[in-house]
Amino acid sequence: MSASAIAVGLVATVSTVAPAQAADSAGGIKKLDRAAVDAYEAGRYIVLMQQPSAAAYTGGIQGLAPTKPAAGRSFDPRSGAATAYRTFLEKQQRQVAAAVDATVTRSYTTATNGFAAQLTGEQATALAAAKDVYALVPVEARTPDAVPQNTAQTLGMYGKSGVWAKHGTQANAGSGVVVGDLDTGIWPENPSFSGEELSGAPTGPWAARMDPLGNTTMKKADGGTFRGACETGTGDDWDLSDCSTKIIGARYYPDTFVDTVPPEEVAEGEFISPRDGGGHGSHTASTAAGNVVDDVSVDGIEFGEVTGMVPGASIASYKVCWEDTDPDTGGCYTDAILSAIDDAVRDGVDVINFSISGATDTVVDPVEIAFAGAADAGVFVAASAGNSGPTASTVAHNSPWLTTVAASTYRNFDGTVELGDGTRYLGAMIDGTGVPEQTPLVDAAEAGVAGGDAAEAGLCAPDSLDEAAVDGAVVVCLRGTYGRVEKSTEVARAGGVGMILVNPAESSLDADLHPVPTVHLQSTDLPAIEAYLDTDAPTAALLPGNQTDLPSAALPQVSGFSSRGPANANESDILKPDISAPGQSVLAAVAPPSNSDRDFDLYSGTSMAAPHIAGLGALLMAENPTWTPQMVQSAMMTTATSTRTAGDKASRDAFAQGAGQVTPASMFRPGLFVTSTSRQWYGLIADQGFDTGVKPVEAKAVNIPSMADHAVVQSTTFTRTVTTQGKGTWKVSASVPGFTTQVSKKSFSAGKAGVKRQLVITFTAKDGVELNRWAKGFVKLTGTTSARMPVALKPVALDAPAVVSGEGADSDVDVTVTSGTTGTIDLTTQGLAQADSVEDSVAVNDSAAYCVPVTEGSPLLRIDVDAADDLADLDLTVIPTNAECSAAVGDQVVSATGSADESVTIEAPDSPAVAVFVDGFASGPQGSPMDFRMDVYDLGTAAQGSLTATPDPLEVTAGDESTYSLAWTGLDADARYLGRVLYGDTGISTLLEVTTATP
Repeated sequence: MSASAIAVGLVATVSTVAPAQAADSAGGIKKLDRAAVDAYEAGRYIVLMQQPSAAAYTGGIQGLAPTKPAAGRSFDPRSGAATAYRTFLEKQQRQVAAAVDATVTRSYTTATNGFAAQLTGEQATALAAAKDVYALVPVEARTPDAVPQNTAQTLGMYGKSGVWAKHGTQANAGSGVVVGDLDTGIWPENPSFSGEELSGAPTGPWAARMDPLGNTTMKKADGGTFRGACETGTGDDWDLSDCSTKIIGARYYPDTFVDTVPPEEVAEGEFISPRDGGGHGSHTASTAAGNVVDDVSVDGIEFGEVTGMVPGASIASYKVCWEDTDPDTGGCYTDAILSAIDDAVRDGVDVINFSISGATDTVVDPVEIAFAGAADAGVFVAASAGNSGPTASTVAHNSPWLTTVAASTYRNFDGTVELGDGTRYLGAMIDGTGVPEQTPLVDAAEAGVAGGDAAEAGLCAPDSLDEAAVDGAVVVCLRGTYGRVEKSTEVARAGGVGMILVNPAESSLDADLHPVPTVHLQSTDLPAIEAYLDTDAPTAALLPGNQTDLPSAALPQVSGFSSRGPANANESDILKPDISAPGQSVLAAVAPPSNSDRDFDLYSGTSMAAPHIAGLGALLMAENPTWTPQMVQSAMMTTATSTRTAGDKASRDAFAQGAGQVTPASMFRPGLFVTSTSRQWYGLIADQGFDTGVKPVEAKAVNIPSMADHAVVQSTTFTRTVTTQGKGTWKVSASVPGFTTQVSKKSFSAGKAGVKRQLVITFTAKDGVELNRWAKGFVKLTGTTSARMPVALKPVALDAPAVVSGEGADSDVDVTVTSGTTGTIDLTTQGLAQADSVEDSVAVNDSAAYCVPVTEGSPLLRIDVDAADDLADLDLTVIPTNAECSAAVGDQVVSATGSADESVTIEAPDSPAVAVFVDGFASGPQGSPMDFRMDVYDLGTAAQGSLTATPDPLEVTAGDESTYSLAWTGLDADARYLGRVLYGDTGISTLLEVTTATP
């Protein structure tokens, strides 16, 4: 396998492909000049290397001892073995870069093995085919996952029977643990971050100090040492005194931001230092590990105590996110993120909070892979699920090695809109005064400035409202495009005295600190509000609290904005998100300059939910230093409780809540652990077609405390291994609507901690179950302790083989399918298409390139590469292009396994041609160059011979096998063909491979 590229969604944006040369086949395949091919744009790239990182290296290189920590032990980045191995990786990276005259700008060796570099298109293309390179990925700018009575009380942290009292004290909770926060930086003057000076000899049980150069050290609860840095930046806005026993480390990563954004476009209030420019990083850091701050008052509203989950923990801030004035630039750059993950693991953090967006369609992503390295090193990672809900399949961070967090409500900030006709509507409001009298009500869309855009005015965009139309009125604004507080700021600028903010589609209701009293209403209220605006002289009052006959919302509920599963566009068997935590209208520390001079503010987003889980993870690790990140994840998930639905019923929607709302009082004694291993993680990556040196593992077999199957035909079986925390006895049961269940053990016992028990759970669809609709439930283990695992199953109509094969010009083959329904299924054939073949050879570290035309409207294109030497290793890359193969028009698709042969299939190709690269990764006994044959099948070309399916339609019975015959006649000798059978409207098909060629 080579790193010619990695997978759809992870590859570089393609720019130009060399013009086609002379035709090499009758079907129109043309040879390309590989030396002139430039498949990548110039830009900043991350180059991932084949060799494992220091956190994952288990040995195998002569003279370099293993560096991966043993189970229950922390990674020691400064051991002799780790230092030697990291030096080896750095040297290898420099050599690979130098081979194409590139320079390493950032080196990653701890959590992941790779480097960042500024590359020309030619350099990128050469590196993509390099033997030691695993993947070449362009640097991306990702975004923080935030939409700008306290949560600790809701989570049961207070009181004599609360979590803090049972596990120490509130002020000392998490002492000796370091929480790493990758975000926008931190505002050190906020009282949430006050600490003792780092000077002189270290004192206290968790001794901390800083040398004159800003290097910080702290003894940790697990017996290890945190060794970080207090970086001061380019200006005078941060100095060494801003670090303390609370802010034990502060790093920043400005390279790509500074190189990309002109100084005049840097946002006002942004700092090229660890100082927080926007407030997001301060909010997340303080939510996880902020000090106890009493008597917090914001805009005259008394909020009382504000606290993080682990006030006694220290914080290491890693600034990877930057703000500028251009909405299309700035953000959280992936090269900065990789550097920060590497540094955080090497510094010795125990927990990482990552409230930043991520990949939604793959786990084979540089950041996700780096987090696998962090987990391998013993670091617990909490990541935000994303803010694209309630749309399905929008959840990010779908990797099993980190904990993905959904956002939920924790208290109701109620407000009431009373219209002039007496009708009242319940919404969200933080203001304690409101607009108590009936006041003129105006539609923002009808109150725009002369000559302005009515749609922009309807959104209350900056400078969109006419003062004469708005002055003294309550203004109705639609949510969207602009920040909620930006809208009320515009209302205030134009002289409005209040705002009714209405969702145009289903979403959350958020209570924000607005410059004018504001009530936020749900989308179902919009038609009535619009109808009332059309009456004569409409008026409204905004009243604090719930002054309607409607009940306040049940608590907690998953927030409307919180991204939902299923992961990877419905086809993942890793259930995400993992868990829910408070994330709506959370009060925490911010950066005053960009937050109306407030020290604290209310933010909403899964960004606010993730640090609750990060902080609680730190609390667990402080008390249990030998727990692995997966034990922490399991303890939280198996003890979580259901969120509520609108009718105050317990939710079963695992794609919204994951396992449910975190329950800190129960997580210390889960009784059982369900934990995955790094071998399973890398096996999962291998199962997606990438050679990781580990046997492939299908997603549903990864030992996580959840279960999912996106294609259940009659039945599906899961195996989960549980490990006991202590002695006990448990009963096993399972319940998913529409399915019967069978468990291998109805009960089991253990006499001590560390006993492993394997559970096999089979779910069988009941007659009449609704197909293609997810069913959700739980597996429960009750007894000495209680644990449960969420389950999501989607029954489908048919299980059919993906490919069948046959031989001969006139022959047939039987095909057996299993149906989930009883009835008949229509069989539709496509093809047979004769292969357009090329025979060629390619040397190691070189490529053969071709331009392949595609028939307009073709239902399927397949390209196969068959190496003559079965012990060689070839890779295949296919790039959609224009007809001349001179410009790319889509993302490349890669097949890069460790075998000699590769294949790429593209459903309904929509480009007039594709550029095809056959890359020589490694030779076999026959040496280099390596001979191969490339076969191109286009099902849009005229069908050859005759292909029939009998019987058609096919009679099927639910749960039974049915067989039909695929027959073909009239094919040419010494040729290869491809056909396909479609099964009614199921969306399922079977490919037929036929060869009449002489072996």
